[in-house]
Amino acid sequence: MSIPQSGGGPIERHEQLAEYLAEGCKPKDQWRIGTEHEKFGFCTDSHRPLPYAGERSIHAVLSGLRDRFGWQPVEEGGKLIGLQKDGANVSLEPGGQLELSGAPLETIHQTCDEVNQHLLEVKSVADEIGVGFIGLGAAPDWSHDEMPLMPKGRYALMDGYMKSVGTLGTAMMRRTCTVQVNLDFGSEADMVQKLRVALALQPVATALFANSPFWEGRPNGMKSWRGHIWQNLDADRTGMLPWVFDEGMGFERWAEWVLDVPMYFVYRDGTYIDALGQSFRDFLKGELPALPGEKPTLSDWADHLTTVFPEARIKRFIEMRGADGGPWRRLCALPALWVGLLYDQTALDAAWDLAKGWTAETREGLRVAAARQGLDAVVNGVSMHDLSREVVAIADAGLKARARPSAGGMVPDETHFLDALKESVESGRVPADELLERYHGAWGGSLAPIYDEFAY
Repeated sequence: MSIPQSGGGPIERHEQLAEYLAEGCKPKDQWRIGTEHEKFGFCTDSHRPLPYAGERSIHAVLSGLRDRFGWQPVEEGGKLIGLQKDGANVSLEPGGQLELSGAPLETIHQTCDEVNQHLLEVKSVADEIGVGFIGLGAAPDWSHDEMPLMPKGRYALMDGYMKSVGTLGTAMMRRTCTVQVNLDFGSEADMVQKLRVALALQPVATALFANSPFWEGRPNGMKSWRGHIWQNLDADRTGMLPWVFDEGMGFERWAEWVLDVPMYFVYRDGTYIDALGQSFRDFLKGELPALPGEKPTLSDWADHLTTVFPEARIKRFIEMRGADGGPWRRLCALPALWVGLLYDQTALDAAWDLAKGWTAETREGLRVAAARQGLDAVVNGVSMHDLSREVVAIADAGLKARARPSAGGMVPDETHFLDALKESVESGRVPADELLERYHGAWGGSLAPIYDEFAY
């Protein structure tokens, strides 16, 4: 979840809203890869979720990382709620999920090294206090009431609002985890093509990374329950955004959509001021009920941009949001998939050729079916299994064309990071299928073994 933005001056012209987004444009040699992943913490003896405070807690893990590995603390209201070091952040999701927001890096090799180092650090602290961490798309057997809300003002506001606008918003906040990647664009036209591919093919990521077939202790009938949750959350700020595929799409069109998304808050002097349901358009006119007479800054705009949650979104980069959290190999596979598709022009064109003829109905149908059926989904004649095979092949070609070797040149490119996805395409099985097979087989209908067998 995003942290408060800073450094923006007053908004004096409407054009500044789109200009702020356009400032993200970078030449290709400056494109970077920012990977984020979330994971659930639990007590190793009871398998119960971690509270914020106590001997075995989120606070204890953050404190251990700070004291042992040189991370700098981030506090809110006197409480430790995150860490930062070398361009990376460790932060808390609403239910205590621990998130690494990685530094902007040049290659998947570097990304995977970063992920590995982070998980080693977390494990070294967690092992000493009887805590484990696991990568799944949804909490397998924890109830809403068991998941504590972390002490962040943003979350307190969102928690109440989510209950009024959808059926599963609070479940998303407390009981889901994802892996995401943030990628750059070179121009407005490049952004539009990448965003269209990202949105259209996001269901492929949902299917390949599906890893949440359990909910409250039993199978839920989905391969990605997390994906299902996002379909039933808040229609004002989620979805596949069919208008992105219309003529005239650009930074200004994105800004106009975000302006019409109801606000959550305004951040002032370390405090989240309740602006729930209010209009940023009114804010621009100095008529925001939460702050009468005050007009927004670019920092306020940057904050508001973080409160929209479509399947892919624009800030000063593009964020891919469709995948469940999962095992270590897939934390590296997700950025490999999208870098292969989007950072080579031939691959990007090939990916767009796959999807450009689809209707909005087909795109939405794939989104829904991917969560339910994974690679077995078929929508309007489009087979998810066949589509995934083509998508992974295009990504593989894109990574070969990038030809980014590992340090020392021992590995010539980044294609091996796709191996987990190639195995899924070959077998037709995704992580959820493996979990269900064990649940119905060796685990004898119990989820207790999941914590031992799938912890990092």
